[in-house]
Amino acid sequence: MACPLNHTAELNQALLPLDWLLGTWESDEPGEGCFASIKPFHYTETLNFSHVGQPVINFMFNAFHADTRKPLHRECGFIRMQPGANRVAFIIAQNSGLVEIEEGELTAQQLNLQSQALARVSFAREPHVQKISRVIQLRPDGRLEQTVSMATDNQPLMQHLHITYRRSS
Repeated sequence: MACPLNHTAELNQALLPLDWLLGTWESDEPGEGCFASIKPFHYTETLNFSHVGQPVINFMFNAFHADTRKPLHRECGFIRMQPGANRVAFIIAQNSGLVEIEEGELTAQQLNLQSQALARVSFAREPHVQKISRVIQLRPDGRLEQTVSMATDNQPLMQHLHITYRRSS
């Protein structure tokens, strides 16, 4: 028997500084992706941030090709905050076989994160990701903006993704 999610749970006090993330966000125009080893591309994405009353936020990111709507990248995981501090951790599993822990600071309504640990399946495609940095911020116009930078075995840290979202629920 499956355990039902408690959708009426109060947000855990430890997560109040992140309440601006909660809900579903959809890209309001296609995002831009690029990297030295791939052809530039456009994508759409839906983000969902939820909770069940525990001191973690659950998240799911689903990206699609902007023209064909073919599923692309998926990420899911958890967000934790260090009690009594502005330190935040994202624990992420990606459909590419990469698992990562990103940590950083929350300043007002902006998260600045850097990878602290990366692991991958033994047969992951090369070149391997070596570092990720991510900035997520709530802009004054109410839109959410995300920029992801990446370094691989043979490329230094450079911007990989940039996209903005509007809250849909």
